[in-house]
Amino acid sequence: KVQACAREGFPLNSSLCCGEAAEGGGFFHRVMATNGVNGDQSEVLLPEDVAAAVHSEVLNAEVIDVHTHLLPPSHGKMMLWGIDELLTYHYLVSEYFMVAPGNMTHEVFFALSKKEQAEAIWRGLFLDRSPISEAAQGVITVLRRLGLDDLVQKRDLEGIRKWFAAQDPAEHAEKVFRLAGVRYAVMTNIPYVPDEAIQWKASPSKEVSTRFKTALRVDIFLKGDWNAICVALQEAQIEQSIDGAKRYLREWAQILKPEYLMASTPHDWRYPETPPLTPGDSTKPMVQAYRRPTASTLLEEVIAPLCEELSLPIALKLGAWRGMSPELDPCCGGDGVAHADLASLQRLCARFPRIKFLATVLSRANQHEMTVVAQKTRNLHLYGCWWYCNNPSIIEELTRMRLEMLGLAFTAQHSDCRVLEQLLYKWDHSRVAISGVLAPYFEKLVRGGWRLTRAELRRDVRRLLGGSYEEFMAR
Repeated sequence: KVQACAREGFPLNSSLCCGEAAEGGGFFHRVMATNGVNGDQSEVLLPEDVAAAVHSEVLNAEVIDVHTHLLPPSHGKMMLWGIDELLTYHYLVSEYFMVAPGNMTHEVFFALSKKEQAEAIWRGLFLDRSPISEAAQGVITVLRRLGLDDLVQKRDLEGIRKWFAAQDPAEHAEKVFRLAGVRYAVMTNIPYVPDEAIQWKASPSKEVSTRFKTALRVDIFLKGDWNAICVALQEAQIEQSIDGAKRYLREWAQILKPEYLMASTPHDWRYPETPPLTPGDSTKPMVQAYRRPTASTLLEEVIAPLCEELSLPIALKLGAWRGMSPELDPCCGGDGVAHADLASLQRLCARFPRIKFLATVLSRANQHEMTVVAQKTRNLHLYGCWWYCNNPSIIEELTRMRLEMLGLAFTAQHSDCRVLEQLLYKWDHSRVAISGVLAPYFEKLVRGGWRLTRAELRRDVRRLLGGSYEEFMAR
């Protein structure tokens, strides 16, 4: 039954697979127990039992989501959740404009209320045609996992809205984490966004659920955007200088206590970059005195020293082409994909051997090179299938390649969620893809004569779903 569900592409921990409501922490165990694959953890697995055991362990593992854009319930309206947020997520907005009526221009659409935008997408992608895409099927998975099958069958968007409106945000968030099997998620926290900064500086400080851990976002530094940095420093009443920038980030690190510093690099990011110089400028003291610091300078004189001082890793996302389709920018959907220069990443890791780096790349064309770089670079950890790679077919391909080249020394997936309930579908679908890839490797190992216990299998699966990340961070 489990393998049949996997072949059909249904989440193995959903009501589609088990025929019962997906509720409660014992759900995964009930599913797998009916298939006779839960046994003594000291048992030695036979070749014919391996596939079912792998599926069970992947489904039961409590994962660590090492990168998301979620915010906690304590941040009020900044936590995105509910059906209208799910339907107006930028994946679906972009998809909608491929089929939208001619008179539904970007200007008209973004002038609509959130509710009206959601209704247009529901009609265009769920009623007028079947929701086939990964993002559209994700919405269906979410609703089914929350027990809303009847409302889905009736296509009752208003009824779905009423159900969400009746939920307490904090209790709902805890339920979603529990159903998704996520121990904690690492957020992306941006101090130079005033609405978010206010939340972290509230007095008395707000209590944040332990389900959410922080990361300090520093994109403007790796972009070399000195103007934006100076604006942030001015608002914080800090001197506009290299030392001031370091002080700014140090103070925010003290507030957030982040897991790591995080940045999505420009598509043409290079390290070190060659600063534009007019012939003779390098010998002119006044020119040098007033030259704005480059991205490399900010990395070397602000980010790296602070990371070494505070023992903070740097997490990088490489290969996003920002603003490729600016008409979609209002929903954060205008970015495309570009080939990233991974030699720059390798040089950065070599330049700062005492700093831990985490990295993921957006372009499928970069993935083999990225895996080789990770294999050769001790202070680099490869994580997840980001954005346009977060589709089951690509997750399977990348997981297979990484297993063959890296063993268990990588993190197989992160959700990149912006909307709370996306944890449900992104992890459901990823578990199916990952378990399907893992099973043949472990079966081949056992058939080759290796003695594998259930406890060893569980250990290895947990490494791929967050354990390797924690081991890397603790090294």
